[in-house]
Amino acid sequence: MVDNAGLMLLGPVVGADAEEWDRMIAVNVQGLLYITRAALPHLLKAAEQGPRQVADIVDIGSYAGRGASRGFGVYNVTKFGVRAFTESLRQEVAQRHVRVGVLEPGAVESELGTHNKPEVRGELIDPFFEGTEVLAAEDIADGVAYMVTRPRHAAVGELWIMPTEQA
Repeated sequence: MVDNAGLMLLGPVVGADAEEWDRMIAVNVQGLLYITRAALPHLLKAAEQGPRQVADIVDIGSYAGRGASRGFGVYNVTKFGVRAFTESLRQEVAQRHVRVGVLEPGAVESELGTHNKPEVRGELIDPFFEGTEVLAAEDIADGVAYMVTRPRHAAVGELWIMPTEQA
C-alpha cells in the first residue's frame, strides 16, 4: 500500500482561509487515516498467509515533516502528523509481517501546487525551487520501489530523498 495524499496550501497562520486549511487537513491527515483503516486488515491477512509473505506500507510525507518554515503552518502540522502516524503504525504491526516506512521527498512539483495563490507561490515556494532540481514522479516511484523490494530482513523506517544542486 502506498499513501500519497498531499495537498499543500501555504500562507500566514494569522488570517488564513479556514476552509482551505480544513480541506488540507482532510486530504493530508484524514485521507491517510481512512485509507490505512480500509487497507490494513487486508494487508495483515495477506501477511499472515506464511512467513515469506510480507506486506509493505509506504507513506509519502514531505520535507515539511522534518522542519517548520514560514508560511507552511498547517502543512507542517499535517506532514509532522504523517511521520508520527507512520512511526506508530510501524511499531504496532512490526511483529505481524507488515513493514511500514515513510518516504520524504523534497522539492517535488505537482499539479497540487496550482491550488496555491499566485502571491503565496511567488513569495514562499518559488525561492525554494531556485537552483534546485525538482524531483519528478519517476523519482518518487524509484524511492517507493527501493523501499518495497529490499531484502525482507532489511528494515528501512524512513527514506529521505532530495534533489541535487544543478551544475
